[in-house]
Amino acid sequence: MTTPRAHWPTYAALAVGILAVSASGPMIAATAAPALAIAFWRNAMAVGALAPVVAVRRREELGALNKRQIALCVLAGVALAAHFGTWVPSATLTSVATATALATTQPIWTGVFAFLRGEKLGRSMWLGIWLAFAGAVVATGADINGSPEALLGDGLALLGGLFAAVYVSFGEKVRADVSTTTYTLLCYGVCAFVLLAVCVLWDVPLTGYSTTAWLLLVALTVGPQLLGHSLFNFSLKRVPAHVLSVLILLEVPGAALLGWLIVHQVPALSALPGLALLVTGVCVVVLSPKLTARRSSRG
Repeated sequence: MTTPRAHWPTYAALAVGILAVSASGPMIAATAAPALAIAFWRNAMAVGALAPVVAVRRREELGALNKRQIALCVLAGVALAAHFGTWVPSATLTSVATATALATTQPIWTGVFAFLRGEKLGRSMWLGIWLAFAGAVVATGADINGSPEALLGDGLALLGGLFAAVYVSFGEKVRADVSTTTYTLLCYGVCAFVLLAVCVLWDVPLTGYSTTAWLLLVALTVGPQLLGHSLFNFSLKRVPAHVLSVLILLEVPGAALLGWLIVHQVPALSALPGLALLVTGVCVVVLSPKLTARRSSRG
């Protein structure tokens, strides 16, 4: 039997990881740079950090990838670019708390995709989906009478959650036989390339920022982009995936608190019941026996 002391590195990793990803929204809101440029640079910098590691440790694996594996990595990278291309702007248009909460609907979209493929969803999954839907309606409804930009941000955040589900779906397939480091490098590389093309096409400036903006971009890369998700992968060795998914929902209150401390941004009181209902619905879906069984069957 494992003693509680043996678990403290996992708990510490989870705490640091949640704090890192919670800082993403507030740091994006505080960065004086175009949203799409922020999305590009955090991926491009991550590629720069990962490339030497893959070159030294995973060179043979990289060269042995087959066409199917490469195609899945490319598709995952495009989906990730769509995720960042919608969610990052949302964090600059609506409140950090609302953008973060709406983007955590990834498990909801996963359940919807399963239903569209003909799978039967259990009662708890349907309950969670409808709770999350009601929460999203209430939360976004709070912005209808407010700024049109905030309502646009809500919609982009929802799309960000949808594209995150697509990204994870492709990632799960390729991760079955490709290491995390190699997959991450290829995925981030494709994502950065797509975002660069969009920035060039739309004449988004990629330079000329202040020193503070560049420091925030580096912090976004080191924190949420690399440290946060890497620590979650470490924690998966001892924490079940569905439990980790619930714990990651702590990103919502974490982002709200850091948004208040960093950019002095407080979500509208009328949106709080919707955000709470939304997070509850996602939690119910993540813990549903149907979704938990699907994860277990994938190993």
